[in-house]
Amino acid sequence: MSIDDRPAPHWFTDALAQPGAEGRVEVDGATIVYRAWGEPDTPGIVLIHGGMAHLHWWDHIAPFLATDRRVVALDLGGHGDSERRDDYRFEQFIDEVLAVARAGRIAGPPVLVGHSMGGIVAYAAAVRCPEELDGIVVFDSPIRDLTPEERELRASQTTHTPRVYPSLDDALARYRLVPAQDHAEPYIVEHIARLSLTEVDGGWGWKFDHLRMGRSDSRSLDGTTAGTRVAFFRSENGIVDDELMARMRPMFGPDAWIVELPEAGHHPMFDQPLAMVTGIRTVLAAWRR
Repeated sequence: MSIDDRPAPHWFTDALAQPGAEGRVEVDGATIVYRAWGEPDTPGIVLIHGGMAHLHWWDHIAPFLATDRRVVALDLGGHGDSERRDDYRFEQFIDEVLAVARAGRIAGPPVLVGHSMGGIVAYAAAVRCPEELDGIVVFDSPIRDLTPEERELRASQTTHTPRVYPSLDDALARYRLVPAQDHAEPYIVEHIARLSLTEVDGGWGWKFDHLRMGRSDSRSLDGTTAGTRVAFFRSENGIVDDELMARMRPMFGPDAWIVELPEAGHHPMFDQPLAMVTGIRTVLAAWRR
């Protein structure tokens, strides 16, 4: 049952009934946690979450993509249940993504699917090592600007002690999306919020590394061009405005797909999850042909 007492739809509960197989891999001295769906040793995709998020943002998405391919989602370093580091760089995130693709038994170069900061990681990989990829699918990522999560943390949490809540219910009541959006399905919010929390001394806290996140600067990607095929999904009510889209467009190459998701906020897995699934499936089917 969701927060507002409406039952979750069957498609959602059926997806959560397929939790995937958990795995772990060491990358540069840190343990990185991932989950995998679908037949191993087949071509596949890696799902990359945004800042302050975790792999479970994809729980209701991944099973729909795994019917004919291997699907792997990871907790980037300093997020979810993966270990923390002293600093976080795009290069290291790329190494983590490629490591879980191998450990998760994706056959051949993977397609990277990234949201927000995860889309920037996917793009950075398409610049650094395009020969190791089969393409990237990006959702509402401000590649030539800071993400909302980076702005939030630079403004506040990177300089404050992480908040500890006395109970799980207190913590859940404070869960919010950054940036906020007009609509998010409550059953999705409840599921993801619960898996964003962990028990700490004195109560409950968020899993991501408050003191280190938000330090990387995506402006370092200015002047680059993706070396692999690109599909960019822009949310109608997201954060990529016309001016930013115009600045980013040359970075994707002349054959890139640029698609708008109607009615979607910056976090489409919360308000337009099935449209998101359809979009990814469509791109992958076209690329396969």
